[in-house]
Amino acid sequence: MSRFYSDTVKNISPYVPGEQPKDRRFIKLNTNENPYPASPSVIEAMRSVTGLEARLYPDPEAAALRRTLADHYGLAMNQVFVGNGSDEVLAMAYPAFFNRTDTIAFPDITYSFYPVYAALYEIPSLVIPLAEDFIIDFKEYPENLKGFLLANPNAPTGIAVTAKTVEALLRQRPNTLLIVDEAYIDFGGESVVSLVPRYDNLLVIQTMSKARSLAGLRVGMAFGAPELIRGLESIRDSFNSYTLDVVAQRAAKAAYEDVAYFEKTRQAIMATRERTVAALEALGMHVCPSSANFVFCTLPGVAGVLVQQYLRDNGVLVRRFAMERIKDWLRITVGLDEEMDEVIRLLQLFVQQKG
Repeated sequence: MSRFYSDTVKNISPYVPGEQPKDRRFIKLNTNENPYPASPSVIEAMRSVTGLEARLYPDPEAAALRRTLADHYGLAMNQVFVGNGSDEVLAMAYPAFFNRTDTIAFPDITYSFYPVYAALYEIPSLVIPLAEDFIIDFKEYPENLKGFLLANPNAPTGIAVTAKTVEALLRQRPNTLLIVDEAYIDFGGESVVSLVPRYDNLLVIQTMSKARSLAGLRVGMAFGAPELIRGLESIRDSFNSYTLDVVAQRAAKAAYEDVAYFEKTRQAIMATRERTVAALEALGMHVCPSSANFVFCTLPGVAGVLVQQYLRDNGVLVRRFAMERIKDWLRITVGLDEEMDEVIRLLQLFVQQKG
């Protein structure tokens, strides 16, 4: 351990990203990347960046991209914020809105960056267990929370709550900032971005990594009341005013403008997901109802680590989490049809061998 480490570095337990193999021998279904390439319009937009533009700093306000997003969702530009991936936007939200004397909350099974950020910024947090069926019981959350982080659909379960439920929370808890993380919203969930103009206690965070195939460019955004957006801007400009490079800004704008490609690929992913769920259930696996681009499943009576290792040994990467409640569950990204066919084939063989 370095003698120069701060107490923060000594004590923090950082987020562990999914494995990114350096070779290409795996079917990679462990990090919820989109199996389809980015829109051809995105590639064209990236190629349009000139040497002169690369020499200059990008627009720190990302005005063209924010205008496109505002128009898409029927918002004003001062209700839109963009950053270097939704993780960065989330990271900025913590110091923007929460003090060390506040209390925030999130479920025990959810996106594992939430507790990491809480520890990093030393913000007290309550971790509320999900019900046995992985459903959130909102009555278990205290009324005096300063913030409530809700991944919708949740990760890694894929289970979504309705927009009606979210709006009821906003009304019931006007003094609680509800941060709704909609990373997977485009695969069957109900977005609440339309509620932004009516509730000043709502911040919606999205990403272009999933439904728009831009994980490699790192583009995230937040939608909220102008006062919330100014708070995020204050943190950004105290850290790095140029969070999005010129290539990412232009590519993201093109991705949102190509609505037809977006609809075509997301519908294909949802169709593959439903076919995969049916096949997994036919094998006797338990599968959570998913509104995301992944499925969360378990083979009753079999240790998850054994199934994960079997798939890896046969060229398929899936994600497993060490938490006791879900250590036997696997999160499997929805890939191309032929990739999911291979997963199902391998699991059929595994079940036969176990039987």
